Amino acid sequence: MTALKTTALTSPAPISEAAPFAIRAERTSDVAAREALLDACFGPGRSARTCQRLRDGRLPAEGLAFSAVRGGQLVGTVRLWHVSAGGCPALMLGPLAVDPSCRDLGLGAALMRHALLAATVRGHGAVILLGDAPYYARFGFSPDKTAALSLPGPFERDRLLARELCPGALDGAAGLIVACGASAGRARSSTMPKSRRAA
Repeated sequence: MTALKTTALTSPAPISEAAPFAIRAERTSDVAAREALLDACFGPGRSARTCQRLRDGRLPAEGLAFSAVRGGQLVGTVRLWHVSAGGCPALMLGPLAVDPSCRDLGLGAALMRHALLAATVRGHGAVILLGDAPYYARFGFSPDKTAALSLPGPFERDRLLARELCPGALDGAAGLIVACGASAGRARSSTMPKSRRAA
């Protein structure tokens, strides 16, 4: 089995010889396929989910949006977002989605490990997510540091999980988890020609 690359996280990382996937940085050309995959996995009501409030109008954290491709097709996605967890800087992971045809091939686990490694390399202290504790426990997530945290909408307490990438990163974290990443609108306007911005 080919190991994930740790030195060049923006280059494609092969998963195995038997299942020739590659995990790479998300590209603009992935948007339509990513949105279709998320619709297929989570349904049309996904935009109303509580964690979506932390992503609306924001960009993912720099260098922490990944696509999995197989045979030129996008078959998996994961993104991380800047949040303040009761005053502690952290990342919110999600959504993580894998094409149904690839779910038995370990792609979801590979995306998780790749994203966590990339976040660690970039010096982030903690990752938070909303998900099934038995599944995410194998990646080091637990509710131990989230008991005093809340989300901007309804959520199941036992599904709010965290993993510290730096010990103590979430010590004393209490209160509302709020978005604090770059605005998608500001990013678009900064790349727009000055004449159009003025208009």
